[in-house]
Amino acid sequence: MKSAVETLNPTRVRLTVEVPFEELKDSLDAAYKKINQQVTVKGFRKGKIPARVIDQRFGRGAVLEEAVNDALPKFYTDAVNNAELNVLGQPEVDITELKDGETLNFTAEVDIRPAIEIPDYSGIEVEVDAVEVSEEDVDKAVEELRERFASTTPVERAAEDGDVVTIDLEAKVDGEILEDGVASGVSYTIGSGELLDGIDDAVKGLEADGEATFTSELKGGSAAGKEAEVSVKVTQVAARELPELDDDFAQLASEFDTLEEMRADSRKRLENMKQYDQATQAQERVLEKLLELVEVPVPEKLLEDEINTRKHNLEHHQLGQMGLDLPQYLEIQGKTAEEFDTETREAAVKGIKTQFVLDELVNKEKLNVNQEELTEHLMRRAASSGMSPDQFAQAVVEGGQVPMLVGEVARGKALAVVVEAATVKDTNGELVDLDDEEEDETSSDVEASSEETPAEGSAEATEASEEKPEA
Repeated sequence: MKSAVETLNPTRVRLTVEVPFEELKDSLDAAYKKINQQVTVKGFRKGKIPARVIDQRFGRGAVLEEAVNDALPKFYTDAVNNAELNVLGQPEVDITELKDGETLNFTAEVDIRPAIEIPDYSGIEVEVDAVEVSEEDVDKAVEELRERFASTTPVERAAEDGDVVTIDLEAKVDGEILEDGVASGVSYTIGSGELLDGIDDAVKGLEADGEATFTSELKGGSAAGKEAEVSVKVTQVAARELPELDDDFAQLASEFDTLEEMRADSRKRLENMKQYDQATQAQERVLEKLLELVEVPVPEKLLEDEINTRKHNLEHHQLGQMGLDLPQYLEIQGKTAEEFDTETREAAVKGIKTQFVLDELVNKEKLNVNQEELTEHLMRRAASSGMSPDQFAQAVVEGGQVPMLVGEVARGKALAVVVEAATVKDTNGELVDLDDEEEDETSSDVEASSEETPAEGSAEATEASEEKPEA
């Protein structure tokens, strides 16, 4: 077999392959054997029909077609390996010549990973938010904890801000009561903003058995985004009573004996949260700077597949769970279809470029992933997906996506290398020392499929596919 490579553009090549006919012998034998098992000819036992009879009865062309389809994947793979190509997705194959007893010639156009030159990234500088926890931050955290331990007492008076009311709701659109627009015994804290716009004004001033009607845009359900006429009836008004902020409350709400100790713990927790946010911010900003330094061509077919995957996951998974379709979602977001398409394309381009650049860094820095790192990453992904570790691991294995997870961990380590080499300062001008305990926690662009369950696919799944070329 002879093969040659023609570069069509930085992300696509055409392979020209010439196969001597004798190299088709094994596939021809397999084709005759397969046809033998599928057909019957009077006077011959099944599976014992001579090749010349098959040629006469069913045509030599049928045998050649079966043989070529069987042989093409091997010849294509050999040509790819000989040229040392890093191919993406399925090739477009065209048989240019097939002469019985002489030769098989074909071409295969396929996307490839572009050659990427990683420049010196040690000069990257980024600024992140400073880790500052004020007394007001601590006060807010303690107050939120205090709210969780509030008690309620029914009162015989009109509802006021901060009261907890028990209500019945009924929503109508165009005069028709919605099937999913009726609810009874709903508990609502006035002023919390957790229900419909306008409900606070409607229920304030009402006593038990009081009713009101107001108009509001529905946030979810079958009529999400539509204006509805909502009837509300208050069945109970209860006053909320907050516990005193003292040592007794600290003992009730925490493992600490004093309010001072509990406040110190709250401060430490807030600092840890801000440090985590700071590390994430550093990763994202370093990654953006790195992508600015590297020229990365994006294969159009891979980009198209990634855009379609992102749209599919949004429409059929995220929005489906919320009871919304895409037009309703866009209306709520205040976006046009064109704006959504532009944003999706930009995110897909960034995701693919991120993968290419970080994968090249993995190779350049010779980074490996050990079993412990993979297990830790799997545990985190399982938690974020709402699945148990065992369920997630089973889905990963059954979907053949272990390499995808290994790639995510490796890319996380590659980004950590760049972050470590970068200069990171906070808004106060102080150097930030980022430890490596979160080195495989990467931004959403690094894990392009982080919101997907293992079997759903992404640009990486498209890239890793090994579909067989057919004539």
